[in-house]
Amino acid sequence: MSTKYVFVTGGVASSLGKGIIASSLAKLLQARGYKVANQKLDPYINIDPGTLNPYEHGECYVTDDGAETDLDLGHYERFTGCPTSQANNITTGRIYQNVINKERRGDYLGKTVQIVPHITDEIKRNIKLLGNKGEYDVVITEIGGTVGDIESLPFIEAVRQLRWELGEKSVLIHLTLVPFLSASGELKTKPTQHSVKALLEIGVQPDVLVLRTEHELNSDLRRKVALFCNVAPKAVIQSIDVSTIYEVPIKMREEKLDEIVLEQLGLPLNSEPDLESWKKFLYKLKNYSKEVRIGLVGKYVELHDAYKSIVEAFIHAGAVNDCKVNIEWIHSEELNEQNAADCLKNLHGILVAPGFGHRGISGKLVAIRYARENNIPFLGICLGMQMAVIEFARNVLHMEGADSTEMAAKTQYPVIDLMDSQLNVTEKGGTMRLGAYKCELTEGSKAYEAYGQKEIQERHRHRYEFNSKYREDFEKAGMITTGINPESGLTEIVEIPAHKWFVGVQFHPEYKSTVIKPHPLFVSFIKACLS
Repeated sequence: MSTKYVFVTGGVASSLGKGIIASSLAKLLQARGYKVANQKLDPYINIDPGTLNPYEHGECYVTDDGAETDLDLGHYERFTGCPTSQANNITTGRIYQNVINKERRGDYLGKTVQIVPHITDEIKRNIKLLGNKGEYDVVITEIGGTVGDIESLPFIEAVRQLRWELGEKSVLIHLTLVPFLSASGELKTKPTQHSVKALLEIGVQPDVLVLRTEHELNSDLRRKVALFCNVAPKAVIQSIDVSTIYEVPIKMREEKLDEIVLEQLGLPLNSEPDLESWKKFLYKLKNYSKEVRIGLVGKYVELHDAYKSIVEAFIHAGAVNDCKVNIEWIHSEELNEQNAADCLKNLHGILVAPGFGHRGISGKLVAIRYARENNIPFLGICLGMQMAVIEFARNVLHMEGADSTEMAAKTQYPVIDLMDSQLNVTEKGGTMRLGAYKCELTEGSKAYEAYGQKEIQERHRHRYEFNSKYREDFEKAGMITTGINPESGLTEIVEIPAHKWFVGVQFHPEYKSTVIKPHPLFVSFIKACLS
């Protein structure tokens, strides 16, 4: 069977949840036995979000093959359990870079290089990369931005061309907003009509309209939208606000989104979608008997999306442990020795988040010392692990001024140092140690107990590492290395065995936590917090 394509666009407003709708549809089709891949097209000119400030774009998600990608790829993986790759996230920057490289090589044989056909052809080529593998029945491509944005136009034009080429092998879902005006007590469809009109002006007719709403949409309103937007009435469906994103697949099933899409693609319904494990997770999520308070210490806490995968990993781990995880957002720049006790005393656990640069470092060190000295379960991720090493060096080993050479190039005790492979790297984008690497665990360690196996693979995003020449000093004082990369000898995990639960990891476990497979480290951490 040749691959079919579903395109998801958005209108009226940004952040309506195209990624969640795309992920939910993928989950439903997967539950019916289809092999599905999700893909995101981002209209910004950055090659990838790797150099973007988290305040700009939220979390930078990393795949097994080392791609720095949009955070929506995290949703795709959490919903479907299927790993993504470089081919699943394409930006305008990458499209233009590819076209310019081809022009420089002479691939266009002297032709004038233009938006149409060269840029749109490159977009189409990238959309089809996943389909051409022959591994997927359906590829769902989400177009970033909002219809009407200048930067989205080449992507929409490429979709128009593909729709013409693919015929019945494609479906376009358009997600819009139906706002409620409290002054008149009315739901207004005009923004949706204008959004569809903007699509029609580009030559694209949506097949399905998904309407985000705070209130139930009655049949009259749906028929009105169908009439003025040239869409079948049954293909006008609502996406009502819910308490958790994990309810959306169930809501979309109730609205028969999967049936509508399969019918329009000419694919059989197969059996009813198997959503039992998903429903069990939802039941646990909503029917918990315990609660814990976890302090998330970071420097981007104003924007929760900067730590999106960590937040979701806590939700998954909480459900496994029959508890609700309440996150206390603690800005590391505002934390100091004077207020630490007041800020941290009521927490059941502390997580020090990843990041780059020296801003907010002192607050992270204060939080780690408090967790270590007060026997509070602690998890440090990437920079959080490095800060745990620095705190231990300063306050246990009495290495005054111990630091990372990222923060203090001339420190007397460089307990965290630049990796050898990074010494001659000058460019910022895509040059870190990225992607999945092996790690061998020490039997009897907290990490080994959590994973239940000797060898694991986890995803990385860093330039600096634990300086192994200090390993013996640390182990004599009580902080031991319990996870090592077998090829490089790099320290991946440190623990304090005398502590209730104190683990620092150089990798990012949050990237691999999914609904069906919550990450074992987060599960173990929450279990320790509960005890």
